[in-house]
This record gives sequence, structure tokens and C-alpha cells, in this order.
Amino acid sequence: MRDPIKWDAVLFDLDGTLADTTELIIQAFRHTTLAHFGEEGSDEEWLALLGMPLRVQMRKFGRSDEEADAMVQTYVSFQHTVHDEMVDTFPGVLDVVERLKNRGTRVAVVTSKANKIAHRTLACCGLGGVFETVVTVDDVAKGKPDPEPVHLAMARLGLDRLEGVVFLGDSPYDVMAGRAAGVLTAVALWGPFERAKLKEVDPHFFLESPAELLSLTR
Repeated sequence: MRDPIKWDAVLFDLDGTLADTTELIIQAFRHTTLAHFGEEGSDEEWLALLGMPLRVQMRKFGRSDEEADAMVQTYVSFQHTVHDEMVDTFPGVLDVVERLKNRGTRVAVVTSKANKIAHRTLACCGLGGVFETVVTVDDVAKGKPDPEPVHLAMARLGLDRLEGVVFLGDSPYDVMAGRAAGVLTAVALWGPFERAKLKEVDPHFFLESPAELLSLTR
């Protein structure tokens, strides 16, 4: 059996990968569509967009840019009121991150969340200050699935060896961003997306649990 890879760096998505936030996101979406359209939107429609920046998501539903911007404000305001009691860490995540760091692997977060709420989520999950850098949608001109966030994380870490980096996320947009950036990609099957949907974007690795990240070979 081949030895596990000692990665130069592992980049982690936040929602659905490190943090169990799916129910929070769904509740915020339902509240927003009810407030603006008088009825709750389809969960399936919203889940299909998970992993993209919030403003991009809302522009799929808003009938104008102005309405989409207003929907973002409604969503954010609701999320802030319920966030802390609806966020938790997926089991085993913190242990895996710490073990990677002990191996000498650099760790970073690449998320479509805004900076303030991303750090709030990490703090609620006991992950505040754990990662060397956190790239948010506020840091880039283009969010996932564009590769810019991945490129920025690597630049902040001072890395240029693409084959030594793996990006772990739960959505097709994470895989698309990682592949476009030229790094290896892994998908977290403990998130809300089904394996069949993730298989469409051809990730390099499928992980059933966070601990499997520690034993990857290629």
C-alpha cells in the first residue's frame, strides 16, 4: 500500500465542509423568498447554487439587480439573528485539521462567505485562529467557481507547486474552482450534495469522512 501524501497545503471550503450550516442556509433562503415573493422558494433550487457567492445566488432569483441586492440584505439580517445556535462543526474536522498541521501541512479556508460572517462561523465551530489564512468573497473580484480564490490562497501561503495542494469542498463549484486553478480536488460527501451530482465535475477524490483526508494516496 502506498503511503499517504504529505500535502504542501490543504484548502478547505467552509459551509458543508468544515461547518454544518445547511439548515441555517435553507431557513435563511425560505425567510428571504417569503419576504420578497410571498412564498417560500424551492429548497432544491437553492441547494443547486450552494457554494457560489450570495450575491450571485440572489441574482438568479431577483427580478432586478436592485431586488437581488435587497434580498441579500434580508438574508444577511435573518442569518445574523439565528446564526450562532444553528452552526456546528462536522465531527472529526478539528482533529483532522490539527493532525495535518502537525505533519507540516499548511491549512487555509477558501469560502464564498463574506469576511465577517466567515470568521463568526469559524469561531462558533471552535476553528477561530486555526487556519493560516481565510480567503472570503470580499477578497476577490470573482468568487467560485472562478479559480481566483484558490490562486489567492496559494499566493498568501507562498506556494506555487500545484500538485502538492488539494482543495476539499462539498459543492460542484469547489471542484470547478480547484480544477481551474490546477490543484487536486476532493469532495466532502458529508455535505448536502449527492455523489452523482459531484461526479459530474470529476473530482480527484471522494471522501466519506474528514479522517479519509489523512490517508489519501494517488
